[in-house]
Amino acid sequence: MAPRTRRALFSVTVFLATCGVAGTLINQRVAAQAQTDESTLRDSLRSFTNVYSLVEQNYADKINGDKADKAIYDGAIPGMLHVLDPHSNFYDPKAYAQMREDQHGRYYGVGMTIQPQPDATAKNGTKIVVLYPFEGTPAYKAGIRPGDVIMAVDGKSTEGMDSLGVSTMLKGARNTHVEVTIGREGSAKPLTFDLVRDEVSRPSVDLAFLIKPGVGYMHVTNFMETTSREVGDAIEKFGTINGLVIDLRGNPGGLLNEAVNMSDKFLQKGQIVVSQKGRAFPDQVYRAAHGSDLKYPIVVLVNRNTASAAEIVSGALQDHDRALVVGETTFGKGLVQTVFQVSENTGLALTTYHYYTPSGRLIQRNYNNVSLYDYYYVRDPSTKPKDKSNLEVKLTDSGRTVYGGGGITPDEAIDNVKSNRFQDTLLQHYAFFNFSKHYLATHGSVPKDFTVDDAVLQEFKNFLKSPAENVEFTDQDIAGVQDWLKQSIKSDLFTSQFGQMEGLKVRAEWDPQIAKAVTFLPEAQTLQDHLKLAQKTAPATH
Repeated sequence: MAPRTRRALFSVTVFLATCGVAGTLINQRVAAQAQTDESTLRDSLRSFTNVYSLVEQNYADKINGDKADKAIYDGAIPGMLHVLDPHSNFYDPKAYAQMREDQHGRYYGVGMTIQPQPDATAKNGTKIVVLYPFEGTPAYKAGIRPGDVIMAVDGKSTEGMDSLGVSTMLKGARNTHVEVTIGREGSAKPLTFDLVRDEVSRPSVDLAFLIKPGVGYMHVTNFMETTSREVGDAIEKFGTINGLVIDLRGNPGGLLNEAVNMSDKFLQKGQIVVSQKGRAFPDQVYRAAHGSDLKYPIVVLVNRNTASAAEIVSGALQDHDRALVVGETTFGKGLVQTVFQVSENTGLALTTYHYYTPSGRLIQRNYNNVSLYDYYYVRDPSTKPKDKSNLEVKLTDSGRTVYGGGGITPDEAIDNVKSNRFQDTLLQHYAFFNFSKHYLATHGSVPKDFTVDDAVLQEFKNFLKSPAENVEFTDQDIAGVQDWLKQSIKSDLFTSQFGQMEGLKVRAEWDPQIAKAVTFLPEAQTLQDHLKLAQKTAPATH
């Protein structure tokens, strides 16, 4: 048998195995389908293999191994799953490995985020640039900086490579060496770093500090194996505080058990966090196993990109009146995927449950007759639904009305800060990132008490007019967003000088949405007071 045919048959086998995994798992738990249904399924699978065979034999171009894999991995299997719902998905070997790495939150490498940026002199028009090294990693300790250009890895030029290819070369077994050649602005010749690979941890709580005296702030980026422990560490680090803001904006979700464990740190023992209902598996109810004696008010800040496990946390704290939810209506993902390993290095993320908040709300947004693009990217810009007549109505512990079926609706609206054309242009040009390289190459360093004064702002304006940037602007453009300009300049300088966390802290201290969320802490306290009153006046049962 020709290698091409063997590879194609393997791909078809994986596709049929994927279909079979779902069918077998369900058949183990539910009654067998009618004989006519089984016959229809066999006919459909036979039709697929016949179509694939005709394509392979008669297509105008030769279908080699890579094309065969793409036809199955990128076409047939995702197409089948997306007919079911927007979140069931198939992971080919590369995607499966990345998913497992994301869940663990660690890998072995040198510890930096890299990204392609435009470069007219390069073969493919881009260069690979260090966005920032993670604090405490080999790259950070060696002195690699944001803006450094990775020219070669172990003597192999990166010209023409994408960031995934360079990232793969930088990763490797623990305690092994990798030589990285760097180009740096202000340096006459390339710099060479001999790095020893080590375990690199990616925190999910990337920022936790006192946003003002007595008020803690934490930003949770996603839910992976270490999230609840990181949240607990942040709470301990705060010490005695009078209020807390939990920022879940842009959090896409992750591991369900970590969402439950995080919620446990704020709820009472035994309170429901989330329940799951499916067809092929028993229903499950997750409760706070330990509970917490924390009494301070909590505000949870969300936006339209807060999804899945992050909605579990915000919904649980809202339903139990433990936190005031503010911001925009969340994404609305209430489908739970179970990841099944199909072969040694591929996986099937199949929707097996719907999840419900403690009050019984289904958070999943309607996806019937909606394209994948519209489902993910075309959303109602309003913060709250205009028409609530079709939404299910539920009550919180104290009797407040909450709505299901379209994400978590905030108790108080905080609109997203919209950028203008000038701001978008600066970001597209990486203006702040490039200016930080230029400024540090010219001035050497910045102190911790650095502020962006008129002189620094003028230097930034001159930089924008330079041939390298060539950004057109008016005095009115500058004046209209001057505060934003100053914090953006300072943030990128602090990231380069002191590390990513210090840069994020600068942005958080300025962020208008965070500042507004802090003002709602008295309302969050009133919420808890009303709950206590409701519990005292509730009729006793025996």
